[in-house]
Amino acid sequence: MPLMILSVIVQIALIVHAVRTGRSPYWVFIILLVPGIGSLAYFIVELLPELTGNHRARRAYRGIRKTLDPGADLRQRQREHRLSGSVDAARHLASELIASGKFAEAIEHYEKALTGLYEDDPDLLLGLAQAQFANNNYEQSKQTLEGLIEKNPGFRSPEGHLLYARAAEQCEDLALAETEYKAIAAYYAGAEAKVRYAALLERVDKNDDALEAYEDIVNIAELAPGHYRKAQKQWISQARDAVSRLRK
Repeated sequence: MPLMILSVIVQIALIVHAVRTGRSPYWVFIILLVPGIGSLAYFIVELLPELTGNHRARRAYRGIRKTLDPGADLRQRQREHRLSGSVDAARHLASELIASGKFAEAIEHYEKALTGLYEDDPDLLLGLAQAQFANNNYEQSKQTLEGLIEKNPGFRSPEGHLLYARAAEQCEDLALAETEYKAIAAYYAGAEAKVRYAALLERVDKNDDALEAYEDIVNIAELAPGHYRKAQKQWISQARDAVSRLRK
């Protein structure tokens, strides 16, 4: 009997916590309908990450949380934005909206945040360009990135540079895209920039140069440590397929 009472008390406490903190209403049903296991799941997914200071643990728990409650992070960012209304909260919300596939909403939040002291903020402009590109607004994305560099000439972002090359390609400005891909491929940490550069060379019928670029990617991969090959598996695979295709 004492264990049953304790279980009920824990259930009630977790339900109250879920409601007060704006968690998904699904948690209430899980805790009620699956006693014990539901409470344990809520503790692991929602409470434990807040109690631990371990970065890897928090990242693992976020993965579990996204699986069980895909909209949790977005709702959290929305709550934070409603409470503070700060530019930082708007930036985090817009970033989460991109991750959730809500690109048009993300654009709106970035545009609203880009006012006053933050009118030329490079991080906000980069976020806006990413949202515009994801929303297939390639010309706008390209213009946003050009404005970013004009207003912030000292700003450096490999991701932003790669995005600019991709936007130029989508806008059919292939000469500019080739120049930018070549520049970013020289220092980008992963294989993506090199693969995209090689693919553009192939697209503009510079097949010998493209083959050489693809072979370079494969050769680097063969000498690289296992964690690099694992992280870059998608791009290395594309490069190998392209080498086989172009050698025929």
